[in-house]
Parts: sequence; C-alpha cells; structure tokens
Amino acid sequence: MSRLEAKKPPLFISEPLTRDAVSQSLSLLSGILKSSYGPAGRLKQLHNGVGGCVCTTSQSSALLGHLSLSQPVLRVLTASVRNHVSRFSDCGLFTAILCCGFIENFRSLNVAPFTVIKISKHLLSLCMDHLKSEACGCRVSVDFSSVETLVCLVRSILTSKPACMLNKTEVDHLTSLVLKAFIFTVPCHVETNAVLGKCVVIPVKGRRVVDSTVLPGLLIEAPEIQLGKPLAVKRTGSNMIKIALFSVSMSGDGSNPEEGTIVVHHGVSLEVSELNQLLNVGRQLVKDEVGLVVCQKVMHPSLKQYLNEQGVVAVDRAGLSLMEPLGRVTGNRPPIASIHSLPPGCYGSLKDLCVESFASKRFLHLIPGDTVVCSLILCNRSETAWDELKRVCETAEHVLQLTVKEPLALLGGGCTETHLASYIRHKSSSLPASTFRDLGCSQTQYRLVAEGFCRSLESVARSLCHDGEEVLTDVAYGHCWFVPPGSPCVSRWSDLVSKCGCGVSGSTEDLSWSFLQGQFGSPVLQSCPQEPSVKVADLRVLDCFAAKCSGLQVALETANLILDLSYIIEDQN
Repeated sequence: MSRLEAKKPPLFISEPLTRDAVSQSLSLLSGILKSSYGPAGRLKQLHNGVGGCVCTTSQSSALLGHLSLSQPVLRVLTASVRNHVSRFSDCGLFTAILCCGFIENFRSLNVAPFTVIKISKHLLSLCMDHLKSEACGCRVSVDFSSVETLVCLVRSILTSKPACMLNKTEVDHLTSLVLKAFIFTVPCHVETNAVLGKCVVIPVKGRRVVDSTVLPGLLIEAPEIQLGKPLAVKRTGSNMIKIALFSVSMSGDGSNPEEGTIVVHHGVSLEVSELNQLLNVGRQLVKDEVGLVVCQKVMHPSLKQYLNEQGVVAVDRAGLSLMEPLGRVTGNRPPIASIHSLPPGCYGSLKDLCVESFASKRFLHLIPGDTVVCSLILCNRSETAWDELKRVCETAEHVLQLTVKEPLALLGGGCTETHLASYIRHKSSSLPASTFRDLGCSQTQYRLVAEGFCRSLESVARSLCHDGEEVLTDVAYGHCWFVPPGSPCVSRWSDLVSKCGCGVSGSTEDLSWSFLQGQFGSPVLQSCPQEPSVKVADLRVLDCFAAKCSGLQVALETANLILDLSYIIEDQN
C-alpha cells in the first residue's frame, strides 16, 4: 500500500541553547519556578484549557506534572527533577531553580562546555565534601531523643506551601499530628532489617484543619455499619479476631481470568455454581472462627448476608490502595487470591475492632496488637487546599523517614545556599596550581565557572523574596539576611534585621554584611565561613539533608547534560 503523504525527513536542530525559542522558554520556566518558591511563593492555577480539574498549587510535583512542554530541553530538565521528587519528595523547586541557574550562568561564559563540565563537577565535589564534613557550618545533627529539631523540620515543610492556607495554630496542630503518625510507624521491636510502617491518609473535606486527628491501626470506610447498633464480632479462644483478606472478586460473576478456563456442562448454571462455591467459602470461614472478612473487590450480597447472620463482619470494595496496609495490620499475611482454596495459615489477626464516626462518614477501626500502621484523618476547608495539604503531609512523612536513615538536616531560609557560595569562593581562591593542571583549565577559567556556580546558588536564596526585599549575606558565616521592603536608609544594618533566614545568627553579634549582588556575586571572604553555635530553640527553618544533597547533584548533572547537547533530532511524521 502506497503512502498517502511522503515521509518527512527528521528535523536537525544544532546548538539548541543558542536558539531564541529555547532561551525564552527556559527563562519563562525559571520565572514560574522562582515565583513559586518558599513560604511567600505565588500560587499557580493550572488547567488544560478544555475543562476538567483546575489545580492551584506552588508545589513542584503538581507544577511539573501539569505543565505541557514542547521544548525537548525543558522536557529533559523537568523529567530529571520529577525523578528526584519521586525518590525524595522534597526540594523539587530548589533543584529546578538551581538547574536553570546553572544553565543560564554557564552558557554565558566564554568557556568551552567540556571545560565548564569538568570544573563544575570539581566544584560539586567540594560542596559535597564540605556538606558531609563535621566542620560544615550549615549542617545540623538531628537528635531523635528530642522532638525540637523534628518539629522544626516538619514545620518548615508545612509552612513552605501557601496553598494549604494554614494559620499558626493549624501548623502547630498538624506538626504534632505528623510527628505522632510517624512515631506510630516506627516498629517497637527493632530487628536487623527494620522496616518502617505506613501512614494512611483519610480525606475529610469541608471541615476545620484542627479537627484532624491520628489513630493507631487502620480505618476502612463502611457506610453500611449502623452507629447505634453494637458491633458483635466473633473472637477466638485467645480473645483475638481472625481476619480473612481477599484480593479476588467474590461477586460470583465468574469474571476471574486468573482462575483459568472454566468448562460448563450442559444444564449447569454457572451463576448458581459460583454462588454455591462462595457459600462454601463462607461456611469454611465460619468454621475457622473468622470474625472479619475484607474483600478488595465486590462481594455477593448473599454471601455478605450469610456472614453477617453468622456474626462475621463483611466489608467489600476495600480497594487496591488499602491492601498493603491491611496486610501489615493483620500480620503481614498475603491476601487470599482464590475462592477455591483456603490455604492453612492464610488468616491474620486483630486485637480489636470498633466503629468510628467522623463528620458524616462511618469507619471500621482495625486495631492490631503491635501496630506500625496508622490513619491520619486529614481535614481542610476546601478541596484545593486539602489536595495541597495531603501532598505536604506525605512529603513531611517521607522526609522524616529519610532523616531516620541519615540523621542530619541543613539550615533553611537560603542560608545553606549563601554559605556554600561563600565557601566555594574562598576555596577556589586558594587552590594549588596542580588542580588546574589536572582539570586541563586555566585559573581564570576555573574562577569564571566558580563564580557562575556561586551566582546560581545565590539565585535560589534570592528566589525566596517576592515583595522587593533586599538580600544580604554576612561575611562571617555566609548566612542569608532579608531586609523588609521600603526600609529607611540606616548606617547599621543591624537596626533593620534581627535574624538570618534560618534563625541561627542574630544581628546582636558583631557582624558586617554585603549585598547579594545578582550579576556580580558577593565579595570573596578572607577566611573560610565560620561555624555558628547552633541552638535548636533558635532554628526557624530546616531542610532535609538527603533531599537537598541529591537536589544539588541532580541540578548540576542535568545542567551539564543540557549544556553538552549539540543536536536535537525531531521526527516530523
């Protein structure tokens, strides 16, 4: 068959970063991300233009997930950042803004991309070595015997997203709930390979945030349960409740292709045979003293009625998302995948089962003997604010899990970025000549790239300002300071600033400051930035150590990949 239209040759685009369309798109994306950054970030409303859901957010996962990008360069950048967020949940905007900054600053240099990449990798190694050293002035050890640092870490995440629309009372309430939920997921009996549990978020929209609460165990919505009627549950001789968890459909419609081919003889009703088999399963469950049956899919009404008459609580349509936490609550038993055989040891157990009512919803509360699963009943006034709050709470939980593995945090509020910039400027001014020979570059080239590296870091700190604030950095610690807009001219900056961005340094100290000059950077410090004495009570903002370190690496590696692009080849068919 001949083609109706001749096949078009592929489109070759050489040196894509020199194209105006790419530069303008990159600048536009950078502006969108910068204006969304931090507690005062501006919200973005995203919709597809043909109806459907409207998303109001300033979170990177929602922003990048809803943006439709045509430029291949931007698709590479956003895919890299989204992959980082899928692994760490945090520091997505930091990574994206920093990556855009690296690209913009490095491509303006009169240095070959290959040389820029080699030098920037060396600068990254200096940063990572510094962040992992005990002498690092922007690193904080997290003490799990005290909740103060953990509270600061969670509060920093909750207050960073203005679309949640939280006041101070609500932030404090949710901070304690998130920490309490996290503690529930930590196993009491630690083994060699301890596995953290899971927090299941239960949505309740249209209620006050302070109505949110957390309960140990698992809540399953059960609208058929009557509140006034006592819940009589069959128990075993040891006063435990046996539970059978089914992942297979129990509707009796015969639509289970995983069961294999079914041969139906003449005169035999498939529906009656299926129902008889289901009732046989029900009789076996009653004989085995099962008190609760949960089915992921639909359960036949006759089977459900029979079980209820025998004192067995039956719940169907539990859904796939609840199967994994249900397995953990009931003793890590795999769900039963067939109605034709009930293997020995297939049942789990519960300590107790009761009915909970919240708003207009009714739930079965599954209470295990030793729980690592909890239910966070999360409330907010509107659907938009609830969606944003759910993402934030899940991020906070993930950050706490990462902090257990690596009990460190980094100073927030822009202080880590300006501190690293100060450190790199000082370090690059005192490198031996052998370093330049090993890298195959001149000292001038190295300092040009280092300055672009530092300006990129400082641009992230400046992105926290959205109302015309002046940004300062002190020459002792390299921390970030914000001067309120419209402040009068004074001879002493200490009259206008009281605390640095992270809250550790105070203006009462004998400090001197300089402007964060956007294009020309800050002056080179005569000595390495000092390590301030960190008092936990002074901390205002903390960032996740693992997420930020990964973000720094991902941002530079992605920028280097994009800088190294010589051609883009697009299929036109």
